[in-house]
Amino acid sequence: MSYNVSEGRSTDRHNVLIGVRLRRPGETWFTSRIADLSVGGFRLQSFIKLVPGMELWIMLPGFEGRKAQVTWAKGHEAGCAFESPLHPAILDHILKVGASPRRVAAR
Repeated sequence: MSYNVSEGRSTDRHNVLIGVRLRRPGETWFTSRIADLSVGGFRLQSFIKLVPGMELWIMLPGFEGRKAQVTWAKGHEAGCAFESPLHPAILDHILKVGASPRRVAAR
């Protein structure tokens, strides 16, 4: 595990492009995507307005919904932290089944 002091991150991030299901509390699920993923959180690319402190639920491919909180937001991107970190085996599985940006661009 690495620690990036300048950005305050305590886990390794993986550059991905994975379709996910997302919802804000009390709303319906919709499709979105994540561009970075770690055991602690993700960078979300979405059309909905997100603000720091907002809670949301994310459904990663093949798994049930997980609670997360928006830590920063800028334009159509937001950094989010999982309420409970992903187990490393779950992260590995998602990285194996998810599409990398190069594979997405080649399609």
